[in-house]
Amino acid sequence: MSARHFRYIVVLVIAAAAMVGGEYGFAQAPAVDSATGFALLEQSKAAVLAGDATRLRGLYSTDPMKVQANGVMTSVDADVSFWLGLKARSMTLETVAMLDRPKGTSVVFKADVLLPSGQTLSVTDGQMWRKQGEQWRLISVERADAPHLKQPTDMKKNLYPADADAHAEIKEAEEKAASGYKRLLLVFGANWCYDCHVLDLAFHRPDFASTMAGYEVVHVDLGPNEEKSADLVKQLDVRLDKGIPALAVAESDGKLIVSQKNGEFEDARSMTPEALLEFLNKWKPEAR
Repeated sequence: MSARHFRYIVVLVIAAAAMVGGEYGFAQAPAVDSATGFALLEQSKAAVLAGDATRLRGLYSTDPMKVQANGVMTSVDADVSFWLGLKARSMTLETVAMLDRPKGTSVVFKADVLLPSGQTLSVTDGQMWRKQGEQWRLISVERADAPHLKQPTDMKKNLYPADADAHAEIKEAEEKAASGYKRLLLVFGANWCYDCHVLDLAFHRPDFASTMAGYEVVHVDLGPNEEKSADLVKQLDVRLDKGIPALAVAESDGKLIVSQKNGEFEDARSMTPEALLEFLNKWKPEAR
């Protein structure tokens, strides 16, 4: 191989790497920190522990997309006030997942906060960061304080295999449901969806076993941009604009019983076991 040919190949490789980085967001990713895997979390933590409202507020976008706490829409000022109002003595952060998403870099973490009373408060927070100008800013927050449902420590479980055939899985589930006098519980979601993993853990709770015995569960993959399985979304009248996971219940013959319209489970991290069981018990098949 000539030197000229080698240089040409190197240029092509570099160009290809730049294109891939640009497409998936890696080239613009924020700095990585050795403690949490995300330096901006450490900046937030330092501001909280210092009680520095100006520094903490400066990490948020002036035009955030969404700020939500415990299932209720709120504001940046309220989120800042929450963290500073804890008057934390110390804080331990655990990064659950960091994903490059079309809208920015998504970071889900758990915080164990030591309060002045000596008690520890656990908080699950999902944040979306985006580079605005030369600075990374927090553009959305989805926080759950002292969550009631078990929170996953990672998102490695392959709930939604990319190569799965949803139509074939639904057909198989219908056959099983027919022979077992069950209904289908279709969970529309994606592996990148934290609340989909929360919901899956809840379905496997021992106290849910008798209720879940009335369902055949099918996970319907929506893909990275929520565009996959569009025909099933339409067929089962599922609304995705309110967030995922979104649930639908159908008879063993495919007849739709109910589907979610208002994002009832998109903030599963903040739900109580009782609220989830109420839905599942309401739509499970009648005892024979």
